[in-house]
Amino acid sequence: MRDTRESRLLLVLLIVIAFALITVDIRGGEDSPVEGARHAAATVLGPVENGVASAVNPVGNAIGAVRDSGARHNRIAVLQKENTELKQRLGSDDRNRSRVRELDKMLARAGAGQYGIKGAEVIAIGAAQGFSWTVTINIGANDGITRDMTVLNGDGLVGRVTTVGPSTATVLLANDPDFTVGTRMESSDELGFATGQGDRPLSVQLLNGKAKIKKGDRLVTFGSSKDRPFVPGVPVGEVVQVDPSGGDLTRTVYVRPFVGFTKLDLVGVVVEVPRQDPRDTVLPPKSQPTPTPTVTVTVTPSPNADTEVNGEAGTGNPDPNARPDANATANPDPNANQDPNANGQADDQE
Repeated sequence: MRDTRESRLLLVLLIVIAFALITVDIRGGEDSPVEGARHAAATVLGPVENGVASAVNPVGNAIGAVRDSGARHNRIAVLQKENTELKQRLGSDDRNRSRVRELDKMLARAGAGQYGIKGAEVIAIGAAQGFSWTVTINIGANDGITRDMTVLNGDGLVGRVTTVGPSTATVLLANDPDFTVGTRMESSDELGFATGQGDRPLSVQLLNGKAKIKKGDRLVTFGSSKDRPFVPGVPVGEVVQVDPSGGDLTRTVYVRPFVGFTKLDLVGVVVEVPRQDPRDTVLPPKSQPTPTPTVTVTVTPSPNADTEVNGEAGTGNPDPNARPDANATANPDPNANQDPNANGQADDQE
């Protein structure tokens, strides 16, 4: 339509009429005079609106899906991350429970020996230190650690501190061939020196060549002068083999260490020595072997069992009227081979 003065007046008139109808509709509420017209328009235009919506909604949904895809992708990524964290947390819970048990056992050993310890974690094995059996722990000089301190865990003697840095320290393990510690037998108090042999049992040379040692006997550390590098009473291991004495001045036994050197995790460095030698109190109580029950079976013969009475097969109750045959044993089977001199010897005896 051309833009003329009449068209402009018409547009203004329509706008005024529209505002007038809106005002009347709002003030009239449910009794509005245009309610009938609105209802008629809804009746006529409703199906058209539904058809248009049915045709347009899939397109709108697709556009919305494209628009929201980024947010959904981020949500999926967040959910996947939360799922991974939950799995890690479940795994770490088992790990934490294991470490708590290990820590409890180490504190029990330290308490039994009255050792003041500082806990540490093994963070590396000793590849950097050559071919020695060593580990690196995560405490050092800043934590009060010095050279030649005893290191233990919940099972027993781990080793001694050899090198100290500001925040780490190197521990020489008890199974290293250069490692030697004085030992004392649990019950006999026999003294000796234990030397590491790598992944084999410790070799312990007893000072008494005639010492009575048997498999299963246990050893603890004897202790060093001024408790450096070893404090007394730390469990070392259990005897698994005893060499014959052979008249030597010393005697060698082989000891399986209590500590598993290939699975070290939490350890304790002894920073405060005990006031007195704990001797064997740090060793756990010996487990008692389970007794094997002994079953005695007594066989009672049946009263109907056949018995041999007077050389004849019969029952357990022989006939009291039966006459015993005095020659029952003197009449062998006529078909059996006999010694031709047997009868003659019998006659001579008669």
